[in-house]
Amino acid sequence: MILDLSDDAVEFGRQARHAFESAGGDQLVARAEAAPQTREALVGPVLAALGAWELDPRSDADDLEAAAALCRSAGYWALPYPLAERLSAPADLDVDGLIVVGGARPAGAVAGVESRWAAVSVDGARYRVTGLGPPQPGFVAELELSPLDEAGGRDVAPGLVLPCWTLLGMLDRAVELTVAHVTLRTQFGQSLASFQGVQFQLTDAEVERTGLDILAKHALWSIATDQPGAIEDALALRMAGLEAADVVFRVCHQLHGAVGFCDETTLSWLSRYSQPLRRLPFGLSGTRDHLTRAAGHHGLAGLFA
Repeated sequence: MILDLSDDAVEFGRQARHAFESAGGDQLVARAEAAPQTREALVGPVLAALGAWELDPRSDADDLEAAAALCRSAGYWALPYPLAERLSAPADLDVDGLIVVGGARPAGAVAGVESRWAAVSVDGARYRVTGLGPPQPGFVAELELSPLDEAGGRDVAPGLVLPCWTLLGMLDRAVELTVAHVTLRTQFGQSLASFQGVQFQLTDAEVERTGLDILAKHALWSIATDQPGAIEDALALRMAGLEAADVVFRVCHQLHGAVGFCDETTLSWLSRYSQPLRRLPFGLSGTRDHLTRAAGHHGLAGLFA
């Protein structure tokens, strides 16, 4: 089991992060929120120039690692584009992307992007997205679905894992911003970072972030090597990601104080646009329920055991 991304994938992610910064960085999401219909024009050319649509994560392990690194970089800038969903597109359907759905009112953060979408439930039922409801906060829209087939078992794991890499990128940035904030701010004549209580909180956040990093790499390996428990590993990763996000954003907001909820602060945008990733296709309790049903009595293998 090799849990480190290849040097090429790491470098690809690094170059993608620089490309997103050059294209506008934190301003991209603010501009997209003001005009959601411009999301494709804002971000699509950058992704095309990076070669994102030339990746084949479904059949090539190296491309899967590159896709994960790209999603992480997108999360770092809260990129206003359903990148993970596009990269999860099944090879046997004539669509541009895949959305994992759940619940009575399926939805996805795909408003304002003109693409052909398929959807898949955790039990493998696939659908064609025939329409989108009105846009909601976070570029979310309810989906109108038409049944296709029951052959989507192999689609579920990538559709769950790649968005977790986007969420991981958001946690990377949230911790980075918070460390910079407490290092610069002073109280009682000394840096906030020097207070033991602050250090303990940052340690809690960093433990969650680095733990999610390792689990995300394991779930990626599980998909790349076609492990029989790949879906269970993907669900376990999602559960760990939601738990980590709760801790990291709570700590980061606490250490930023009230300013962390203002639009002038990047943390506010990261926190807001992490919500669709954390709530769709289902939240923590729903993820735990699906994992319990999927793992059954045999439990989990590998790092999740």
